[in-house]
Amino acid sequence: MVIKKKTSVPVTLKKTLTGIKGFDEITFGGVPKGRSTLIVGGPGSGKTVFSMEFLVQGIRHWNEPGLFISFEETFVDLVENFGSMGYDLNKLSKEGKLIIDQIVIKSGDVRESGEYNLDGLFSRMEHYIVTNNVKRVVIDTIEALFSKIPSEVILRSELRRLFLWLKSKGVTALITAEPGQYMMTRHGIEEYVADCLIILDLRIFEQLMTRRLRIMKYRGSAHGTNEYPFIIDNTGFSVLPITSIGLEHKISSDFLSSGIQGMDELLGGKGFYRGSSIVISGMAGSGKSIFAASVCNTAYEQGLKCLYLSSEESHDQVIRNMKSVGLDLEPWVKKDLLKFSASRPNSNGLESHLLTIYDLTESFKPDVVVFDPVTNLTTVGSINEVKSMLTRMMDYLKKNLITTVLTDLTSGGAVPEHTNVKISSLIDSWVVLAVAREKSKRKRELFIMKTRGIASSPNVYDFAITYRGIEIFKNDQMQEEKLVA
Repeated sequence: MVIKKKTSVPVTLKKTLTGIKGFDEITFGGVPKGRSTLIVGGPGSGKTVFSMEFLVQGIRHWNEPGLFISFEETFVDLVENFGSMGYDLNKLSKEGKLIIDQIVIKSGDVRESGEYNLDGLFSRMEHYIVTNNVKRVVIDTIEALFSKIPSEVILRSELRRLFLWLKSKGVTALITAEPGQYMMTRHGIEEYVADCLIILDLRIFEQLMTRRLRIMKYRGSAHGTNEYPFIIDNTGFSVLPITSIGLEHKISSDFLSSGIQGMDELLGGKGFYRGSSIVISGMAGSGKSIFAASVCNTAYEQGLKCLYLSSEESHDQVIRNMKSVGLDLEPWVKKDLLKFSASRPNSNGLESHLLTIYDLTESFKPDVVVFDPVTNLTTVGSINEVKSMLTRMMDYLKKNLITTVLTDLTSGGAVPEHTNVKISSLIDSWVVLAVAREKSKRKRELFIMKTRGIASSPNVYDFAITYRGIEIFKNDQMQEEKLVA
């Protein structure tokens, strides 16, 4: 007699996609479907923006009507506030896809007389759920609903009943809450009855505000456990997880010339791999920007597009300076093959800079991206934070087969063992420039520190910055610079 073993089929938790950039990636599919998620954060942390975008994206992408119960903001205020993000709440409301119900609870309206319960609110929500086929519900905020209830016993009982009621109706709900002074939430029970708990907070570093998101709990599901930076801009709420982009990006066997006479010979005769990441390190005045612009210039000649991110010089200044070394970039701007984006790093936080790069890349679709120099980012974040930001940027660009050229400012004359922003292990090719004094003149040298997948020269070479551009010399050739810029 053969006894067959019963095999159990693993049950997968059903989820609802939020449509919020980056969030669905770190939760592996969104928030729990048909359950309640608690969004906890202080004033200005983004609770309402996150919640409203959850509803709007549900309508836009999955045709799921939403209900927004507001205890603080009026319909008019919400329409005006979200209009700046391109959300026409008034239109969605008229179409019956979005219901915004403002409930005003005045202190004089609350009297402890007899048994307190939420039956009135339940009846109100059930009407909308049935009439409009609502699939997504937001309650903003729970404190306004319970702040006037003096009895702790009643408060805890009704909190549990609210979460259970929402679950019984099969709607996916987001409930916003404020943090307590000594507890994670104001009443210390909300986090226990919610199936998913998300914490939003604000921090100030060097007079710049940064935002962080963390998933504290998620019943029945794995999730990202790190703190994730996020931003709120005119397009809405965006999470920027470092773990969202893995190492499964495509690669290319095609090459992109360095655009510098003699440089390609040091790289096996072909240049750099397209879609690779390149760092040019050197002291001030060593020629880093000219190297980077030379890569762009040869890209244009091949009909490729380049995005030039400058953190020190303006658009016009870069064009003028490069003309002095024989690189005329202006025609490429007119042909829409070159786009500049110049801004001081301390104009925004690291997350805002990263999202700007994402947006520019999506709209301009470049083949090459230059960031000159990346070391200035340390003025708005720690070395680890800058490394995290650059890792996400390089992975994103690699995923799209975009060649990345970064310049790195070094100090002193010693040979560097790592870049100032600690990304030497992440990059594919690393060119080091040096400037030394020899008698009464400066002497420029370069060598290739590393090149993944390319046989490169191990030697140190002299080079000159001339009115014809950069010229690299064999050791027995370079004796004197003729036309030095």
